[in-house]
Amino acid sequence: MLMLDAVILPRSHDIGGFEVRRALPAKERRMIGPFIFFDQMGPGEFLTGQGLDVRPHPHIGLATVTYLFQGSIIHRDSVGSRQAIAPGDVNWMTAGQGIAHSERSDAASRAQPQPLYGIQSWVALPAALEETAPRFAHHAAAELPKLEDGGARLRLIAGEAFGQRAPVETLWPLFYADAALDPGARLPLPDGHEERGVYLLEGSLQIAGDLHEAGRMLVFRAGDRITLQAGPSGARLLLLGGAVMDGPRFLFWNFVSSRRDRIEQAKADWQAGRFAGVPEDPGPPIPLPEPLRIRAGTTDTPR
Repeated sequence: MLMLDAVILPRSHDIGGFEVRRALPAKERRMIGPFIFFDQMGPGEFLTGQGLDVRPHPHIGLATVTYLFQGSIIHRDSVGSRQAIAPGDVNWMTAGQGIAHSERSDAASRAQPQPLYGIQSWVALPAALEETAPRFAHHAAAELPKLEDGGARLRLIAGEAFGQRAPVETLWPLFYADAALDPGARLPLPDGHEERGVYLLEGSLQIAGDLHEAGRMLVFRAGDRITLQAGPSGARLLLLGGAVMDGPRFLFWNFVSSRRDRIEQAKADWQAGRFAGVPEDPGPPIPLPEPLRIRAGTTDTPR
């Protein structure tokens, strides 16, 4: 336990009629490197005729990262992107100065029961690039670096780790990887990054003699050399982290910024309809939540 800086138990929220578990931000830790938001969707199943319906909504000052294990989602955004997301793909949307998007199940998926299981995370942008032009990138699972060694199988989602670099463009030093471990298999945690965490999806992990069960985020101290060992049923986990962010961030709803006044401007812009619309998805858009106090390093409302 001495190697752990924090253990975070996710909180439940609802998005588009589907329950998610939120690990970041949390009272124990607001960010891990640039990762400022981390939601687990599912595993769950929609009945025939149902599906995910996250209506058009805005973002500023961050990149959204969608990564699925099961199911599919159609992403649409205000820069004209329309992309189906399949398991193992990386959907990376840089909001920058402002973007709107929606996430829905398509008609073919709704024709039968459909599973949904995945992660959506947000990565804060460096202060100097918070107002970068919005853009969208998609990389299929086959494009991502893969490693296999001694019962450990790993796909690098983004950033640099284990001597590999993922193809998606990132604006801050980070790593993000999906790993599956056979029972008893071992995996070193990358030690070339200041802040590091592990989100344990399935199974269990033994770390320095302590056993950790699924459904929690483990945050590690800087500089420690860590080896993760799967428990008797194996483990499925996500490894994440990066350099310490260049200052605190304010969060309100879907907005992230190093400046409080910038979030106030984004709120006014969304209410006044100054964000570009999402082609092929007229909405109705999600309205701005009731006014709440904006606090540095916290989120006041779910996305």
